[in-house]
Amino acid sequence: MAQASPIPISDAERAAMLRVDQAGEYGATRIYAGQLAVMGSRSPAARIIAGMAAQEERHRVRFDRMIAERGVRPTLLQPLWNVAGYALGAGTALIGPDAAMACTAAIETEIDRHYGAQLVELGDSDPELGAVIEEFRAEEVEHRDTAIAHGAERAPGYPLMSAMIRLGCRAAIAVSKRI
Repeated sequence: MAQASPIPISDAERAAMLRVDQAGEYGATRIYAGQLAVMGSRSPAARIIAGMAAQEERHRVRFDRMIAERGVRPTLLQPLWNVAGYALGAGTALIGPDAAMACTAAIETEIDRHYGAQLVELGDSDPELGAVIEEFRAEEVEHRDTAIAHGAERAPGYPLMSAMIRLGCRAAIAVSKRI
């Protein structure tokens, strides 16, 4: 579990954590939906993606429940993340299975950073939320490692693609906390 945070976080900061985490998991489900719509379900890459998509759906459902229980409003940008996530997923899948895996590797690299920073900020002030973030962070790292093992770094223009997706992920995190 996380160590004590040097400065206690406010209820508003905790709400922002839940808002952005729910938005991120929603976006992940939309990315995988776009990828699977293009790839179908029969290829080895599609079967791997479908397994990761099921975990992301479980994450989203858990954060949906937590924001409802705690009275936190979801991001107002959810319609945008619906379209943008699906488009990113479909676009990377159209490039090919390696690009779809590159998308996962890039996003999960940022989510690992993001969840790690949240755990430090949260400290031991909210054991329930901390435990959920730790559990999901471990699964996101597995997704990143799986994507790399299945060709992410072979994607055309991988360094640029990864950098652009990671930048977009950081921007989505920043705005989803507030809006």
